[in-house]
Amino acid sequence: MSRRAKGLLSQYDDIWLVDGVRTPFADYNTVLGLVSPIDLGIKVAREVFRRSDVSPQDVDTIIAGNMAQASFDAYMLPRHIGLYSGVPIEVPSHLVQRVCGTGIELILQAADLIKLGKADLILGVGTESMSRNPIAAYTHRGGFRMGQVEFKDFLWEALLDPSANVTMGGTAETLAKRHNISREEVDGFAADSFARALAAQKRCFLSGEIVPVVNETFERDGYNPRGIRLPKPIESFSEDSHIRSSPIEVLAKIRPAFGGVQTGGNSSAVVDGAAATLIASGNFVREHGKRPLAKIVAGVAIGVPPEIMGIGPVAAIRSLLDAAGLKLEQIDRFEINEAFGAQVLVCERELGIDHAKLNVNGGAIAIGHPLGATGVRLAITLAREMKNSEGRFGVASACIGGGQGIAMLLENSAAGTPG
Repeated sequence: MSRRAKGLLSQYDDIWLVDGVRTPFADYNTVLGLVSPIDLGIKVAREVFRRSDVSPQDVDTIIAGNMAQASFDAYMLPRHIGLYSGVPIEVPSHLVQRVCGTGIELILQAADLIKLGKADLILGVGTESMSRNPIAAYTHRGGFRMGQVEFKDFLWEALLDPSANVTMGGTAETLAKRHNISREEVDGFAADSFARALAAQKRCFLSGEIVPVVNETFERDGYNPRGIRLPKPIESFSEDSHIRSSPIEVLAKIRPAFGGVQTGGNSSAVVDGAAATLIASGNFVREHGKRPLAKIVAGVAIGVPPEIMGIGPVAAIRSLLDAAGLKLEQIDRFEINEAFGAQVLVCERELGIDHAKLNVNGGAIAIGHPLGATGVRLAITLAREMKNSEGRFGVASACIGGGQGIAMLLENSAAGTPG
């Protein structure tokens, strides 16, 4: 196989995921619907420093991930996350986006910078307000022509890929037809996602990675304060709100959203939320006596046909395992973003993944998919689950709108903590 066929690959020897945390994910247009994604990002950044007992003064750069420009100060998103989380003013920041793979991409970019010797500690934050996606117009800068005033829902319109003239949901329907995936199978997969997430919530596994969102003010000396204000009378938001009992009999009653097997019940939940992590060199981990969550072993991004973009994890995971010299059966846990139930089912079957190893604490169908934050959530959940189950290797992966796949290989830090 040629290098080009394997995608954009990075491998690492001594780079670590130190710690991670996220907000609860809130259903679209509910408790977090009016909160800026910048403030959600500041919240989790502050919390990851607190939990890890790492000083923000040690950060060399900030990498933020976000898709929708959900406020008029959106250009400042990565910079304000750094400023209001206590990072030194001379520390730079930048924004990345790889659509649904954004969170994984920002972790890999951080690892690349450390590998190049440009940094020892990086703050990575993925944040998204799906609720605050704008109602937009792109043709009115020069004025309005009679009968041609046109504003559209950015969140809805962004689901269309004009290259193949197909919506993201339509790509899942194409995969379902090609692989003979039935509506009953997709609903069954979704029911299992909800059941696993509900069980993980009840046994407090998910709460271990969550910081409650409360009303608070973020300050930086010499600059205007900003902060979070929840709708009255809510004072605290502490659990993912989309997780609920969803048996297959209930899911079967929901009408198709794209004319086939996919519905609002067996597709990823539209939610708001943020997640943060710290990525560090082995030298930093050893010098500061940290016990990291996981070792970052390798990552890959690769292209696939836009009309079947949901197949992306198959190509990415195959390339990743090939580069790492590992067999599929050596991977103890998989976290594949559940953009659409049919899409994940196809990936599971094409790769031959044991369902008992896949999304064992539920996935985006139940928990939700805030675009820029999802990949960070996948990495945090995977690293914590590997510790919980005492597995050695785990893979986090996502399909990407436009026709890409991304995957990252983590190793349980207990199997090789630097010392």
